[in-house]
Amino acid sequence: MKIENKLILSNIINGAFIILIGFFAFQNMSLVLTKLRFVEIADDLNASFLTLRLSEKNYFLYHDRKALVEIREKITDTMDTIQAEKKDIIPAIGETDLKKLESLLKGYSDTIEEIQGKQQPDQELEVRIRSAGKKLKEYSDSLTQLERKRVSDIILNSKRILIFSFWAILFSALFIGHFISQKILRSLREIEKLAKSISNGNFNKIEGFRSNDELGAVITAINSMSEELGHREEELIQSKKLASLGILTAGVAHELTNPLNNISMIAQTYAELYEKLGEKDRIEFMNKVDAETERIRKIVKNLLDFSKPKDATPSEGDINAVIQKTLTLVQNMIDVSNIETSIHLTEGLPHVFVDEHQIQQVLVNLVTNAVQAMSTGGRLVISTRSGKSGNSIEIGVADTGKGVAPEFLPHIFDPFFSTKGEGGTGLGLSVSYGIIKNHHGEIRVESKVGVGTTFTIELPRYRKEETNNE
Repeated sequence: MKIENKLILSNIINGAFIILIGFFAFQNMSLVLTKLRFVEIADDLNASFLTLRLSEKNYFLYHDRKALVEIREKITDTMDTIQAEKKDIIPAIGETDLKKLESLLKGYSDTIEEIQGKQQPDQELEVRIRSAGKKLKEYSDSLTQLERKRVSDIILNSKRILIFSFWAILFSALFIGHFISQKILRSLREIEKLAKSISNGNFNKIEGFRSNDELGAVITAINSMSEELGHREEELIQSKKLASLGILTAGVAHELTNPLNNISMIAQTYAELYEKLGEKDRIEFMNKVDAETERIRKIVKNLLDFSKPKDATPSEGDINAVIQKTLTLVQNMIDVSNIETSIHLTEGLPHVFVDEHQIQQVLVNLVTNAVQAMSTGGRLVISTRSGKSGNSIEIGVADTGKGVAPEFLPHIFDPFFSTKGEGGTGLGLSVSYGIIKNHHGEIRVESKVGVGTTFTIELPRYRKEETNNE
């Protein structure tokens, strides 16, 4: 479900709670008003019944027959009031209680009418009048008290409902809000993690995340982008490798010249001395040809190994061996440029967990840059040593070239940044930076104009658990 729909659903649920609370509050308020209206009427009736009892007492004390007339008139007024307020009384106490009240009032009226027909006091009728008046007053009082209690109960229940509803809405808002916010934050954390990974050159994906909302669509798009960037990086690495290959070819061509010349000379000598050579000498000539051919094969194989596109396959290895193998590729380029080379490889260094061909590419790029920076002449120093922490090894590539201006150093690893003018693509160091980052390493540069430049590569030492994490 989309986040928009979740928020709408959350608002609908909270809105439904509020409407329900409003409905109950309205119902209770209407009921309270109905009950209060009856209580007002009941107070008026009780006042009338009290007047009846006072007139009744006057009759019993003074035998004033005018009091009976007053009682009859008051009963008539009370019955008229009940009829007039019937629509408000019935919803409050119900038709049954109203009929009982009317019945008691009529019984009282009939008893008064009966005693009016007697000229002399009648003890039995007087007792009946007292009893009927008492029942009428008590029943009216009980109804009033009951309705007051009901009003109090309704108000109390309304208070409880409001408190419960408040906590229910608060809990609902917090729970749903927490659920939605956690889902959003989880997605954002995954996106942030992937963004940092991409910025470090690791084009991974967000795995195990399934969502049909907007963030799911964003993550799917970022995963696709990350995958595409990975493919582009591979293409970039290969294109840069081919560019380096063009530079290496000149040196390799020079290196191939020597064994080819030797083979040519051996063939000419062999042809001239063929008749004079014994079987043993002929075999020796062929062995020399075979040795020179093997030399050519190794040169071509090294060049092909470097140029072929390969998937990254890191393995445990000796960094000194990787450097020695790289030097066979670039040695002739160094020799042709008349550059003095110093190699200082520390023995017994910890092994590293690297892709040999990718590290070769980085070294070829750094050496090529160094050679180009020195034109003809100069000094190239390649060294290895243990890192300061003891958990890494360091590779140094230093030259005595023209150096890099301080304002350019912060941008030296940026894509397409070059100090070579039109001849440079600005991709070599950027690709090298990405390769080293993929190996969880660091690459640093120090340079002074007119003095030279030093690149330092730091790679973590090999640990067995690394093979499980890759």
